[in-house]
Amino acid sequence: MAESVADLAQGIRDRSRAHVARAITLVESSRPDHRERARELLALIAPDTGHGLRVGISGIPGAGKSTFIDALGTRLIEQGHRVAVVAVDPSSSRTGGSVLGDRTRMAQLTASEDAFVRPSPSGAHLGGVARATREGMLVLEAAGHDVVLVETVGVGQSEVAVAEMVDTFLLLALARGGDQLQGIKRGILEMADIIAVNKADGEHAGDARVAARELSGAMRLMNSDPDARRPPVLTCSAYTGDGLDDVWAAVLEHRAHLEEQGSLQGRRAEQQREWMWAMVDAELRDAVRRSPRVRELLGGLTPQVRSGEVSAVDGAARIIQSFSADLSERLGD
Repeated sequence: MAESVADLAQGIRDRSRAHVARAITLVESSRPDHRERARELLALIAPDTGHGLRVGISGIPGAGKSTFIDALGTRLIEQGHRVAVVAVDPSSSRTGGSVLGDRTRMAQLTASEDAFVRPSPSGAHLGGVARATREGMLVLEAAGHDVVLVETVGVGQSEVAVAEMVDTFLLLALARGGDQLQGIKRGILEMADIIAVNKADGEHAGDARVAARELSGAMRLMNSDPDARRPPVLTCSAYTGDGLDDVWAAVLEHRAHLEEQGSLQGRRAEQQREWMWAMVDAELRDAVRRSPRVRELLGGLTPQVRSGEVSAVDGAARIIQSFSADLSERLGD
């Protein structure tokens, strides 16, 4: 007999790791019956969500995101927090991403009973992965995790997706002997609430300080408004632990700033609105793919689009027409 949604919700509140894992698997699923159960579950646990500090963490390749999260998360647990880590990686459906490697680099965190590290869901498109991540965050908050760290594993749009679901967006940078700004897109810098130059230890400590100064200068050039809040640029070392307390203090300062300005609730309210439309987009996409008429059409249409016999524009129009006809028939019009 399948476990009831009410029992699953209670297990989450009781902080049962098994129930939390099953709940996240449920909200990651795109099956229509699972989506219905997931909506019911999220409604039941809604009063237990919203209390966590939601921090997005991104960075250029080699910046040491996983090692940083392991070190910071372990330190937060020692201070009495319960930490959850989830990842947004739309590439995982093709390559498997780097999730398994990340888990081995988070050895201390994964061994703690007060931590929950969740591999990013496999998904055909970023919208589906972001939806599963958002809903997974709510499950983890309901299970008593007061710090939720969301790591971007992919690049590009995954940073935008993460920035739209967290309170604070932390960018990890790396000093590379003078070319530390290379590879950091302006758009990502503009989204950052805090910037930390990692691996500031040993012979690299000096380079990290130089990189921090250059990044501070870049941020001033990007926003010349003297009254605007500028993201602090810090240095840290996940290896030695130096600077990690300063980074977390900056996270708390940013959270306090949002609360003082009255913008934390506004930010989350806007995220809810964006989430609503993201859900509409995702559900419509899934409904189109499940449509019998569309599935029948695609058998012949897909090779025609690939060969150029039919343009992508015409192909899309035919798919929409087939879906509309299927929908009208089911509604009895």
